[in-house]
Amino acid sequence: MSGPIISIDRSEILEGKLEEVEQAIARMAAFVEAEEPDTIAYEVFLDPSRTWMTVMQIHPDSASMGRHLEIARPVFAPFAGLIRLAEIHVYGDPSPRLLEQLEAKAAALGDATTTVHRLERGFARLGSL
Repeated sequence: MSGPIISIDRSEILEGKLEEVEQAIARMAAFVEAEEPDTIAYEVFLDPSRTWMTVMQIHPDSASMGRHLEIARPVFAPFAGLIRLAEIHVYGDPSPRLLEQLEAKAAALGDATTTVHRLERGFARLGSL
Protein backbone atom coordinates (compact mmCIF):
# COMPACT_ATOMS: atom_id res chain seq x y z
CA MET A 1 0.00 0.00 0.00
CA SER A 2 1.33 3.42 -0.92
CA GLY A 3 1.39 6.34 1.46
CA PRO A 4 -0.50 9.59 0.96
CA ILE A 5 -0.89 10.87 -2.58
CA ILE A 6 -1.16 14.56 -3.34
CA SER A 7 -2.13 15.60 -6.84
CA ILE A 8 -2.07 19.11 -8.27
CA ASP A 9 -3.54 19.65 -11.74
CA ARG A 10 -3.31 22.93 -13.64
CA SER A 11 -5.67 23.67 -16.51
CA GLU A 12 -6.24 26.57 -18.86
CA ILE A 13 -9.89 27.63 -19.00
CA LEU A 14 -10.86 27.99 -22.64
CA GLU A 15 -12.09 31.37 -23.79
CA GLY A 16 -15.77 31.94 -23.13
CA LYS A 17 -16.10 28.83 -20.95
CA LEU A 18 -15.65 30.29 -17.45
CA GLU A 19 -19.32 30.11 -16.43
CA GLU A 20 -19.59 26.49 -17.55
CA VAL A 21 -16.34 25.65 -15.74
CA GLU A 22 -17.65 27.23 -12.53
CA GLN A 23 -20.80 25.09 -12.76
CA ALA A 24 -18.76 21.95 -13.48
CA ILE A 25 -16.48 22.72 -10.50
CA ALA A 26 -19.48 22.99 -8.19
CA ARG A 27 -20.86 19.63 -9.40
CA MET A 28 -17.49 17.91 -9.10
CA ALA A 29 -16.72 19.21 -5.61
CA ALA A 30 -20.18 18.24 -4.36
CA PHE A 31 -19.84 14.78 -5.90
CA VAL A 32 -16.43 14.12 -4.35
CA GLU A 33 -17.58 15.34 -0.94
CA ALA A 34 -20.71 13.15 -1.02
CA GLU A 35 -19.40 10.02 -2.72
CA GLU A 36 -15.73 9.74 -1.75
CA PRO A 37 -15.44 9.66 2.05
CA ASP A 38 -11.79 8.55 1.97
CA THR A 39 -10.68 11.65 0.04
CA ILE A 40 -8.88 13.86 2.56
CA ALA A 41 -9.05 17.09 0.54
CA TYR A 42 -10.40 18.19 -2.83
CA GLU A 43 -10.05 21.89 -3.57
CA VAL A 44 -10.31 23.94 -6.76
CA PHE A 45 -8.66 27.33 -7.17
CA LEU A 46 -8.94 29.93 -9.94
CA ASP A 47 -6.15 32.40 -10.59
CA PRO A 48 -6.87 36.15 -10.32
CA SER A 49 -7.54 36.46 -14.06
CA ARG A 50 -9.91 33.43 -13.85
CA THR A 51 -8.22 31.87 -16.87
CA TRP A 52 -6.41 29.06 -15.03
CA MET A 53 -7.81 26.42 -12.70
CA THR A 54 -5.79 24.43 -10.18
CA VAL A 55 -7.18 21.28 -8.55
CA MET A 56 -5.49 20.02 -5.40
CA GLN A 57 -6.34 16.57 -4.03
CA ILE A 58 -5.06 14.62 -1.06
CA HIS A 59 -5.77 10.91 -0.85
CA PRO A 60 -4.61 8.44 1.81
CA ASP A 61 -3.16 6.14 -0.88
CA SER A 62 -3.08 5.27 -4.59
CA ALA A 63 -6.19 3.11 -4.32
CA SER A 64 -8.26 6.06 -3.07
CA MET A 65 -7.15 8.31 -5.91
CA GLY A 66 -7.68 5.51 -8.40
CA ARG A 67 -11.26 5.05 -7.15
CA HIS A 68 -11.77 8.80 -7.53
CA LEU A 69 -10.63 8.68 -11.14
CA GLU A 70 -13.00 5.80 -11.87
CA ILE A 71 -16.19 6.82 -10.10
CA ALA A 72 -15.92 10.55 -10.86
CA ARG A 73 -15.23 10.03 -14.57
CA PRO A 74 -18.83 10.82 -15.61
CA VAL A 75 -18.74 13.99 -13.53
CA PHE A 76 -15.45 15.29 -14.92
CA ALA A 77 -16.21 14.27 -18.53
CA PRO A 78 -18.00 17.62 -19.13
CA PHE A 79 -14.69 19.42 -18.53
CA ALA A 80 -13.60 18.21 -21.99
CA GLY A 81 -14.14 21.18 -24.28
CA LEU A 82 -14.05 23.64 -21.37
CA ILE A 83 -10.42 23.35 -20.27
CA ARG A 84 -7.00 22.28 -21.51
CA LEU A 85 -5.29 20.22 -18.84
CA ALA A 86 -1.69 21.45 -18.96
CA GLU A 87 0.07 19.64 -16.14
CA ILE A 88 -0.40 17.05 -13.44
CA HIS A 89 1.99 16.91 -10.49
CA VAL A 90 1.79 13.89 -8.20
CA TYR A 91 3.53 13.90 -4.84
CA GLY A 92 4.11 10.51 -3.23
CA ASP A 93 4.57 6.99 -4.54
CA PRO A 94 1.71 6.30 -6.96
CA SER A 95 1.01 2.76 -8.08
CA PRO A 96 1.63 1.80 -11.71
CA ARG A 97 -2.17 1.51 -12.15
CA LEU A 98 -2.72 5.04 -10.84
CA LEU A 99 -0.08 6.38 -13.24
CA GLU A 100 -1.94 4.71 -16.13
CA GLN A 101 -5.18 6.33 -14.99
CA LEU A 102 -3.53 9.75 -14.76
CA GLU A 103 -2.08 9.39 -18.26
CA ALA A 104 -5.57 8.55 -19.56
CA LYS A 105 -6.96 11.64 -17.81
CA ALA A 106 -4.18 13.76 -19.32
CA ALA A 107 -4.99 12.51 -22.81
CA ALA A 108 -8.74 13.02 -22.38
CA LEU A 109 -8.54 16.60 -21.12
CA GLY A 110 -5.59 18.10 -22.96
CA ASP A 111 -1.93 17.63 -23.56
CA ALA A 112 -0.80 17.53 -19.94
CA THR A 113 2.54 16.34 -18.75
CA THR A 114 2.50 14.14 -15.66
CA THR A 115 5.37 14.57 -13.21
CA VAL A 116 5.87 12.38 -10.14
CA HIS A 117 7.68 13.86 -7.16
CA ARG A 118 8.74 11.05 -4.85
CA LEU A 119 9.15 11.73 -1.15
CA GLU A 120 12.77 12.12 -0.13
CA ARG A 121 12.27 12.79 3.59
CA GLY A 122 9.57 14.07 5.89
CA PHE A 123 6.36 13.07 7.60
CA ALA A 124 2.62 13.78 7.52
CA ARG A 125 0.16 14.05 10.39
CA LEU A 126 -2.88 13.61 8.20
CA GLY A 127 -4.84 11.97 11.00
CA SER A 128 -4.77 15.22 12.98
CA LEU A 129 -6.40 17.37 10.28
